[in-house]
Amino acid sequence: MSRPSHAALDRPIWSALTTKQAHLGQGDALARRFHPEVAPFAAVASATPDAWRALHALLRPGEQVAILSTDTVAGIDGLQAKHVGTINQMIATRRFTQSIDDSDVIALGHADVDDMLALVERTKPGPFGKRTREMGRYIGIREQGELIAMAGERMAIDGYVEISAVCVDERCRGRGLAGRLMNILRKQIGERGDTPFLHVFSHNEGAIALYERLGFDVRHAFALTQISRAAS
Repeated sequence: MSRPSHAALDRPIWSALTTKQAHLGQGDALARRFHPEVAPFAAVASATPDAWRALHALLRPGEQVAILSTDTVAGIDGLQAKHVGTINQMIATRRFTQSIDDSDVIALGHADVDDMLALVERTKPGPFGKRTREMGRYIGIREQGELIAMAGERMAIDGYVEISAVCVDERCRGRGLAGRLMNILRKQIGERGDTPFLHVFSHNEGAIALYERLGFDVRHAFALTQISRAAS
């Protein structure tokens, strides 16, 4: 498994928006954000007044984005900052090479967006918009035509791919569907020479325990901050 410098993981949003996923965002050398329908994430090159002003210019009045930072963000001129919580970044410590049943797993595309959004609304795995699927490969399981489980790839940087939007309909939990979908993605990501990683709220002990069983270890903790521009 390829293991380039972890430095890009220290600033995953900025790294994604300035490399492999630059086409999904907007901004300049000071501040960048994903298109609103792709993901609600933004980043600044450094915590300077000029960078915050550049981020301000990217937001419409009343609009908000989320950023990850090592320290709590406060005192931004023209912007409001609200601490949301602590996010643990977890990274796969070993490559997944086992065979796994994928006979009922399908690739999800444009035609599945409405069903993907409906599943997200029921299960609340985290931010997911109309164009989030463009960030990477998404897979799922249907039963009697209904999408009951999915997982996918979100941020992509050199050597690393994030697994996200792991969700299972409440009626179908306890069957190992989330772990199976994650392992399929882990295997595919590893076969491409990349290392899987993910983000999870530090208080979500159940999810963290699952990810640890699947071979992920906590690497770093970030402050998740909601940045908003006041309505005019």
